[in-house]
Amino acid sequence: MDLIRKYFPDLTETQYAQLEQLAPLYNDWNEKINVISRKDMEHFYERHVLHSLGLAKVINFKAGTKVLDVGTGGGFPGIPLAILYPDTNFFLVDSIGKKIKVVQEVAAALGLKNVRAKHCRAEEVKEKFDFVVSRAVTRLINFYPWVHNKFSKNQINDLDNGILYLKGIELSEEFDEIHKPYQLFALTEYFEEEFFDTKGVIHVPVFA
Repeated sequence: MDLIRKYFPDLTETQYAQLEQLAPLYNDWNEKINVISRKDMEHFYERHVLHSLGLAKVINFKAGTKVLDVGTGGGFPGIPLAILYPDTNFFLVDSIGKKIKVVQEVAAALGLKNVRAKHCRAEEVKEKFDFVVSRAVTRLINFYPWVHNKFSKNQINDLDNGILYLKGIELSEEFDEIHKPYQLFALTEYFEEEFFDTKGVIHVPVFA
């Protein structure tokens, strides 16, 4: 939690309390359903929570924004972002049902009213969103067809509606494969820990 307070000093006490509850909640669920590797649990706030919140350094979601988190796993980046943005609506999906069970239970335990979670594939989602977020579930060339038709044309944020992908910044050839303009934000611009040396956020506007 010291890392979270270091980089997000202006959160409310409610938000800090919710973020602080994440570690015991995931420790408890990890005993029943392995959603996070034991090695990563030792660095939980750095490698999962702060990494997810890297998106918040790139964009400040406006109230009413709709975000789809594809391949959310145990709830990343969606759960930490939902804590940060209580007026943004998050829909978390994953093809593995037991992981979605964890997401639903964690969201309920935290009292998050802005989170929905469903066991399904991205292609099955029929709604429209301002942004699709994900933590590098596959190559962008595979990911883009899953979500390219899921975006609202109504623009309410400073960044154009599109994909926000947490990915290794050394993979620029992979980003070029989709033949779409993109913007790369290196997380070393915001976080000084070594873990973030190769981490970035790729923004792919869909209507550009």
